[in-house]
Amino acid sequence: MSIKKTYGLIGKNIDYSFSKKYFTKKFEDLNINDCEYKNYDLKQINDFRHIDLSHIKGFNVTIPYKEKIIDYLDFVEDSAQRIGAVNTIAIENNKLIGHNTDYIGFINSFENNLFYSRALIIGSGGASKAIQYGLELNNINFDILSRKSDNRYKAYNQIKIDEYDLIINSSPLGTFPKTNEKPNINYNQINKNHTCYDLIYNPSKTIFLSEAQKNGATIINGLSMLKNQAEESWKIWNRLS
Repeated sequence: MSIKKTYGLIGKNIDYSFSKKYFTKKFEDLNINDCEYKNYDLKQINDFRHIDLSHIKGFNVTIPYKEKIIDYLDFVEDSAQRIGAVNTIAIENNKLIGHNTDYIGFINSFENNLFYSRALIIGSGGASKAIQYGLELNNINFDILSRKSDNRYKAYNQIKIDEYDLIINSSPLGTFPKTNEKPNINYNQINKNHTCYDLIYNPSKTIFLSEAQKNGATIINGLSMLKNQAEESWKIWNRLS
């Protein structure tokens, strides 16, 4: 029996994740019989050291380890270095190489319609950093809304929703199973001139998106971004295999 090439997802409490289903179906549809995709649910990032890498060709990385994983890699590609977060790991000549495909997935999800004057990004973690980089590449100004005490970020009481035409939730608020959570913004100020984008894809319509839609906003969930970044990961793994 031949040994399969293994790919996997690194994260915490990731039973909800779509990645394993996505790649398993991809392998089936393309009749790729020598590959498998597994979840590596780590209670802490140091558990990464205990994974047997002998047959692993690559990883995806999700919350909460996109930034912490960098310390465990041999090399970080330029865009991921600039972003400060990694969501894809390729293994080449026994070296762990970090990449970021989140920003590509985000940009491509707009299908060449990423034209906004000013964006508000909710959250300041690894996913947020990729979104910031994607907006910078498209010359879109933005503010970051965070509960962290830092002069780089806006506080909730400093935000005026009508100053933005694109509002992006990059925080985990609303992710399954805590689907009753939402960012604490003034939804009454959202209107038809806004596009509200949630990186969350499970559930497909979070409370954040539902509230925005009620007020006339265009809404987008994170499924397209997930698929796009996954395909970029697959390109990287195959380029190095």
